[in-house]
Amino acid sequence: MVDLHLDGVSKRYDGTAALAGVDLDVADGEFFTLVGPSGCGKTTTLRTVAGFEDPTEGTVRFGDREMTGVPPEDRDAGVVFQSYALFPHMTVAENVAYGLRFRDPPGDATADERVAELLELVDLPGTGDRDPEELSGGQQQRVALARALAPGPEVLLLDEPMSALDARLRERLRRQVKAIQSELGITTVYVTHDQAEALAVSDRVAVMHDGRVEQVGPPEDVYRRPERRFVAEFVGENNVFAGRVTGRDAAGTTVDVHGCSLRIPPVDASRDDRVTFCVRPAALDPDEVSNRLAASVTTAEFLGEAVRVHADWNGRELVVRLPDAPDGERVTVGFDPDAVHVVGTDG
Repeated sequence: MVDLHLDGVSKRYDGTAALAGVDLDVADGEFFTLVGPSGCGKTTTLRTVAGFEDPTEGTVRFGDREMTGVPPEDRDAGVVFQSYALFPHMTVAENVAYGLRFRDPPGDATADERVAELLELVDLPGTGDRDPEELSGGQQQRVALARALAPGPEVLLLDEPMSALDARLRERLRRQVKAIQSELGITTVYVTHDQAEALAVSDRVAVMHDGRVEQVGPPEDVYRRPERRFVAEFVGENNVFAGRVTGRDAAGTTVDVHGCSLRIPPVDASRDDRVTFCVRPAALDPDEVSNRLAASVTTAEFLGEAVRVHADWNGRELVVRLPDAPDGERVTVGFDPDAVHVVGTDG
């Protein structure tokens, strides 16, 4: 296998920047996920790694090998698309073996042995003689994965491979993909707009926005310690507050937010500096005595294990997770200063 590097990669179309100076390092054998909203540049990044797009600026390297000018078929990368892209006139086995027309199977296996091995790996033994349209969507996606793996590529690239599947099947298939990747130890770049999916399967995550990388890190770090406001608002539900420092001491900092005085941990900021911080919905507690917020309930959604309450607080939306629906049209909650994560300060 191999590590992967993007150095200052930019891509422009008719003057419009799809990527703007993307720097990424993916370790050998790592499951690395690009996550972000539609149009953020994650698929363009993947296509640039695959060789389907040439960067306007910057370089892509597989290990120490520069990929500029190397066509996709010579990049030793397996690609799985959202649409499966199986050949309908070929059987399942013929689809899996397609890449072996151009490259011998890894090791000493024959093409038939490699196909049988991979169909077993993706939990589809005995389906080689079937036509793709006889299979379910999840099964077709696993065939596409087996086809990408057949030549033994150094890098596996997956472009939103679960987005066309229902939620239960998507969850089961992503566990299978992660297990297969771990077993093979193949360097993998995975693209998704689904934050929960990115957090569940990845060794590290890169959050993208407007063609740039906003933050890279292990899923827990990105979720618990967002470095920028966009990351705080995009990755999972969050309540983001911004206000002016009105006081500080060794125990903490007081911030005025919409005329309400809120207490947060100590920050390196002066009086009247602007501070942005976030609090997860589950940390807003009706029994917490600190930082009390009274809000008007707008909606309450039963989620099974909790109730998600949307409320209006001083003209902004507040999201709260409670064990039960609120009693009445108003809800009052508080949050411990230790539940706060400070995103940034601006003098």
